[in-house]
Amino acid sequence: MYKVIQATCNNGNLILSEKLSDEWEGKSFKVILVETDEIEVKKQRFFEFIDQHSLILPDDYEFNREELYEK
Repeated sequence: MYKVIQATCNNGNLILSEKLSDEWEGKSFKVILVETDEIEVKKQRFFEFIDQHSLILPDDYEFNREELYEK
């Protein structure tokens, strides 16, 4: 089971943005820290890549699988 939660570091302690439910009580966790800005930068790079490599198809375009396999 996993959960992604925002947290803020304050005097060396992580302050979670929301309270954990009782199902997590008493369990141990491995924590991976990733700065939020880093995720946003990667997301922005991905969308820029998609914009550069996208094709604009005509409205009446239809994909013909049979024609593809004939080649």
